[in-house]
Amino acid sequence: MELFLKYPNEVQLELLHVLLETARNTEFGKRYDFSSIHNYETFKERIPIRSYEDYEEMIERSRLGEHNIFWPTPIKWFAKSSGTTNAKSKFIPVSQESLEDCHYAAGKDLLCMYLNNNENSKLFTGKSLRLGGSKELYKENGTSFGDLSAIIIDNMPFWAEYSSTPSNEVSLMSDWETKMIAIVNETIQENVTSLAGVPSWMLVLLNQVLETTGNENLFQIWNNIEVYFHGGVSFEPYRDQYKKIFPRDSFRYYEIYNASEGFFAIQDQNDSSELLLMLDYGIFYEFIPMDTYGTNDQKVIPLSEVEIGINYAVIITTNAGLWRYKIGDTVRFTSTNPYRIKVSGRTKHHINVFGEELIIENAEEALRKTTKETNCEIVDYTVAPIFMKDKEKGAHEWIIEFNKHPEDLELFTNLLDQNLQNINSDYEAKRYNNTTLNILRINKARPHLFYDWLKKNGKLGGQHKIPRLSNSRKYMDELLELNKIKSYTL
Repeated sequence: MELFLKYPNEVQLELLHVLLETARNTEFGKRYDFSSIHNYETFKERIPIRSYEDYEEMIERSRLGEHNIFWPTPIKWFAKSSGTTNAKSKFIPVSQESLEDCHYAAGKDLLCMYLNNNENSKLFTGKSLRLGGSKELYKENGTSFGDLSAIIIDNMPFWAEYSSTPSNEVSLMSDWETKMIAIVNETIQENVTSLAGVPSWMLVLLNQVLETTGNENLFQIWNNIEVYFHGGVSFEPYRDQYKKIFPRDSFRYYEIYNASEGFFAIQDQNDSSELLLMLDYGIFYEFIPMDTYGTNDQKVIPLSEVEIGINYAVIITTNAGLWRYKIGDTVRFTSTNPYRIKVSGRTKHHINVFGEELIIENAEEALRKTTKETNCEIVDYTVAPIFMKDKEKGAHEWIIEFNKHPEDLELFTNLLDQNLQNINSDYEAKRYNNTTLNILRINKARPHLFYDWLKKNGKLGGQHKIPRLSNSRKYMDELLELNKIKSYTL
């Protein structure tokens, strides 16, 4: 870590050369003549930026057992990911190199950073409660696919299970609701010292633990628990609810930024909202400023050219054979010495129907301020546009499931709208005197609405997420229709 902190851009360029050299005799490497690429400019000019759809044919061939297509070593595992925007499953290649040098290396680095910052930690006196692996691993043609967390758990050394809970058998159960009960029954007997998982799903599990045991907070069950390692979705909407069930000020929260395609960044300081970009995991980074993304003037830059405060789409080249691949995430740099980031959203998850450029980061910050001002709590939410019709102006429509309802919904609506204007000047301009946009509209969701929606769409489990913002009304209309039906959740 000290090496890439001191020489970040040199480490990245050296890594690019290693990746090109390693894959030069693959089908992909010969197509683009990797052997003659000796600098970043040639790499950038010669190899086009790709989405999953551009890779799909090669990945399917690899899944059928073909080797040396885009990476020289055999690809045995594929992380199944449907994301939130596409019902069609994606199968992201996971090589032995990416498993060892990226995902497992990140786990070790995360623990090193945490222990370095907390010298009195007793993390290893107990077990880590991990929440993931919501699919079994299915074998096809000598290759396997499943959730990334399932692949990681399935390939861990046998001794790793001794420091984790629940057992691998329970962790890899495919039925989410059955697994939740099994996890609760198994983990309440253990000395849990840390948690790892997606905030939304972990909260469901922890509330189930409290309900089963009849306790008011988690320290009454796990007195030695000290840290929660979280990632996958923004923690902000859930922060206050976690503080209620972990009432000690000494309890730590550490954020990670990983995906099926790789492990990218780790919170390296206590009580920080910034993540250190990890530059030596076999991933070469490029970035597209979002104000040029998808346009004829699209600009792609290496790490050395990024600026603080700009919203960038992330492009990666990896040791699993993804070359200049769009992962669909956006980040904002908070520091360039060292390179620290905040995840700001998704390239497809924003609303810009009326030129308002609303991103997830804006929505979550406004929501955080509004819930604090009105003393309420939320479970989940999503936002969609109300399109202009005849002479009627447009607006944003929200559907929010509250854990603790605001006393005055009209006040909540006005405050949320004002907070969005204070945060996003484009939204403010469109709202000025109702020029383009009317005030936002809020629907109160019935209990368990989002859980039921995920269940109906076969997306229960630790890696599935609620789509926060969308330029279409598809999710909103489905949720509003389901909101009329009484919950069938137990």
